[in-house]
Amino acid sequence: MGSRQPKGRSGGRPTLEEVAARAGVGRGTVSRVINGSPRVSAHTRAAVEEAVAELGYVPNTAARALAANRTDSIAVVVPEPESRFFAEPYFSDIIHGVGVALADTDLQLLLTFAGGDRERRRLAQYLSAHRVDGVLLVSVHADDPLPDLLQQLEIPAVISGRRRADEPLASVDSDNFAGARAAVTHLLARGRRRIATITGRLDVYGAQRRLDGYRDALAEAGYEPDEALTAPADFTEEGGRRAMADLLARRPDLDAVFAASDVMAAGARQVLRRAGRRIPDDVALVGFDDSAIARHMDPPLTSVRQPIVEMGRVMTDVLLAEIADPRPAAARRLARQQIVLPTDLVHRASS
Repeated sequence: MGSRQPKGRSGGRPTLEEVAARAGVGRGTVSRVINGSPRVSAHTRAAVEEAVAELGYVPNTAARALAANRTDSIAVVVPEPESRFFAEPYFSDIIHGVGVALADTDLQLLLTFAGGDRERRRLAQYLSAHRVDGVLLVSVHADDPLPDLLQQLEIPAVISGRRRADEPLASVDSDNFAGARAAVTHLLARGRRRIATITGRLDVYGAQRRLDGYRDALAEAGYEPDEALTAPADFTEEGGRRAMADLLARRPDLDAVFAASDVMAAGARQVLRRAGRRIPDDVALVGFDDSAIARHMDPPLTSVRQPIVEMGRVMTDVLLAEIADPRPAAARRLARQQIVLPTDLVHRASS
């Protein structure tokens, strides 16, 4: 049998007015009780709650959101192809953190990809209609127009990793510089001297900071930069394979590799093995992210742990605070946070 819906005197769903009549109060008082306002006496609140329970009244959240000029939804925007989203644990961990932060709210979450021009145009039209209350931007490139569009539309937004040092939008990131520096310092302490690096896309600020940390650790140890030991890639496994093959062709005497992601480290490992290089005996290998890939590799991968789930949670908390901020957009811009979370190096057998 189907469930029966509560009915008011009109024969339809109970209304706010019917709850007010049953409780003997005004419509505005019922609204304040439902919205959790403290400006209601305990006696009146109890009367309204009893009327709500008796009538089976369910608040019309859509109408409430419309009246407040809210949609009660936020978007997670990933300016990458879907294939990369599902291939890299980083993205699922971010979404996990977002879900944790939204668990006790009534907000809906929209996940959308904007990896090409067509998707970006469609998303721009959607955002221009103000169909979400805020946006979480994940994996943003330096030339991406979406952050500027969000600023123009005055839609609250938070980025996972700033685009540049003077990022105007709120951002949450891990300490990419310190993490990379710790990885290379660790390799130097193990006696490695010809340490190569496989970078991520350098139009991503976090990838550039990891390269900066690599270079800083070598410089402090007294080593001149050797561009033959640096190979650019794109955070993919195939990119890691191509970069590792390039490094071996240029510097077959290398004795360690710092890859700017675990996924690229996995690709590098395949090439090293095919070339007959033992890990870590001949070549030590370190990754970045400390994802499940690192733990399941053979040998297990030393990796820089960044708190990705926590990043997603903090991003969402910052966004919710900005959505709730009643100040004008200009005042909110001045108070935007740039949060950097610490990283840790997790030692395993690969180094």
